[in-house]
Amino acid sequence: MVEVQVKEKESFERALRRFKKMWERAGILREVRTRSFYEKPSDAKREARKKTTRRIKRNARIEALRNDPRASRQRRRRRRK
Repeated sequence: MVEVQVKEKESFERALRRFKKMWERAGILREVRTRSFYEKPSDAKREARKKTTRRIKRNARIEALRNDPRASRQRRRRRRK
């Protein structure tokens, strides 16, 4: 449950903005979307495996860019006009 205590002399808009940030960080909307439809356990496991492999590949790609000095130099180089 997300609660926001409105501070003294704080505008409603500011308190609402703080509430929205806390609400997003808590992942309430994400949870509501996932629970809105039934998902078979086998499908959930399949999606979790796909997500894991994507994360591993992405981390490997980032690590390769960090370790390869030529790749990082090429990335930073800009073309002058």
